[in-house]
Amino acid sequence: MAALGWLTPRRRSATARSVLAGEAAAEAARKTSQQLEQEREAAAAAERPGPAEPEFPVVGDVHAAAFFDLDNTVMQGAAIFHFGRGLYKRKFFQRRELVRFAWQQAWFRLAGVEDPEHMQDARESALSIVKGHRVSELMSIGEEIYDEYMADRIWPGTRALAQAHLDAGQKVWLVTAAPVETATIIARRLGLTGALGTVAESVDGVYTGKLVGEPLHGPAKAEAVRALAAAEGLDLNRCAAYSDSHNDIPMLSLVGHPYAINPDAKLRKHARAREWRLRDYRTGRKAAKVGIPAAAGVGALAGGTAAAVALHRRRR
Repeated sequence: MAALGWLTPRRRSATARSVLAGEAAAEAARKTSQQLEQEREAAAAAERPGPAEPEFPVVGDVHAAAFFDLDNTVMQGAAIFHFGRGLYKRKFFQRRELVRFAWQQAWFRLAGVEDPEHMQDARESALSIVKGHRVSELMSIGEEIYDEYMADRIWPGTRALAQAHLDAGQKVWLVTAAPVETATIIARRLGLTGALGTVAESVDGVYTGKLVGEPLHGPAKAEAVRALAAAEGLDLNRCAAYSDSHNDIPMLSLVGHPYAINPDAKLRKHARAREWRLRDYRTGRKAAKVGIPAAAGVGALAGGTAAAVALHRRRR
């Protein structure tokens, strides 16, 4: 052993203690050198970039698609509220009904929850208003209203996300409780594939005042996405979904790439717990104070819109 080397006879003059000190230092130097080398290798490994994150969206993946909620995700505010403003301008409603709608919107913004009785009232009011109107009439008006109130309210950040999927060769769908006709107008104007929305019954092009099923809201959105994926041959694990609302957690949970966009407080908490990706394009506003969940649950074509401006219209 090196430590016992001093017992060996030596020709050079040196005290036993100095020999011991020198040999011990040499041995320590060797060990230190090895440790430093290991540390350098570890540091270099830490600085080297890890495995590259898989490209997303995947170019050319025809079995993937993207599903975007509309209100406060793609568009600032609620589509049916903006549509309602246009209908009010065209004297579809009275001023007192618009005031009631504004009050109801404020209540939902503060409470952050949807009252089933209010939503039922809104749907019934909406359906009674659109009953007898032609689908083509509301579609024509919808095109005008988009230019007047909606075009400037599209979130550029979310629009860019949708375009990334389109550029990758994937289909992009809006999924919303807004009337399917309104949603289709918006999807076409944005260059998207199409839209899933609430369907109002019509016969010979005239609204009957009834819904087909129920408003496309919450779990119904997830069912719509699941049905479309089956029809289109999509692999949901390779698809993406984007929303601002905790009401859309069922839809977001269906896909392999869920995104929380401008999330409300509940969705933000849920997304962080599950390490979902978040994007917030708002400026100077807290997530807990943003969002109009009221509009999300309302039903028929202009029904959805009309419902917005006709909350509490039903006579009690």
